[in-house]
Amino acid sequence: MYIAGYLASILIGLSLGLVGGGGSILTVPVLVYLFGIDPVLGTAYSLFIVGVTSIIGSISYSRHSLVDVRTAVMFGLPSIVAVFLTRAYLVPAIPQEVLRLGDFVIDKSMLLMLLFAILMLVASVSMIRPSTQSHKPPQSAPTHRKYPYTLILIEGLVVGSLTGLVGAGGGFLIIPALVVLGRLPMKQAIGTSLVIISAKSLLGFLGEEGLTSLDWGFLLSVTAFATLGIFFGMKLSHRIDGARLKPAFGWFVFVMGIYIILKETLFA
Repeated sequence: MYIAGYLASILIGLSLGLVGGGGSILTVPVLVYLFGIDPVLGTAYSLFIVGVTSIIGSISYSRHSLVDVRTAVMFGLPSIVAVFLTRAYLVPAIPQEVLRLGDFVIDKSMLLMLLFAILMLVASVSMIRPSTQSHKPPQSAPTHRKYPYTLILIEGLVVGSLTGLVGAGGGFLIIPALVVLGRLPMKQAIGTSLVIISAKSLLGFLGEEGLTSLDWGFLLSVTAFATLGIFFGMKLSHRIDGARLKPAFGWFVFVMGIYIILKETLFA
């Protein structure tokens, strides 16, 4: 299974490089089901892997001036605070046994995996659904439109909290928000999203307890394969239209989400 896990790790980066998101939604399932990592620890590992991989991807966008610094700061700061506090205080506070219904018990690990599966289903819909003009700033909109600071701050807090809980970067939530609220062109939204994801994921990872006791050799090896994947993805993005691959990847994420729900509830 380890070979399959490392190959899947390349897919994580490949997706980020090709379509600007989605790869992080695979990280926790890869760690849990292919490498056998505990779900709680898997969400912590995922923050590091997603953070480092996103940094690599953001460098290329930054070189082409496709990062909006103001929006990255406005969205990123509340996200960083939310993910750090979630990892440091909320996740440790979740009891080991969350709910018991007769013989059916939802423990902490199952809860996190079910939350992750729901997030995967939401993400898959956003990837499968064809892009519409509503995701683009209206051409006739006035250029003096007031910058929506409050909405971007709130969105940052929400996405940061989700990232802290399930260890996913949340690019599928961030990119539409940056396009609609921040009125950024799609490529600039992707570049800005990668900067935000890298910052909040890595700083959230620092809020984890017992960093010195982690298996750093394993963590760095998975991160290296994911980084290799994003290099391949960025190279292929010049030849393959990522928009065409996004729906297919969305269906794959949808099936994975259903699989996790069934595995955790019926076949546990």
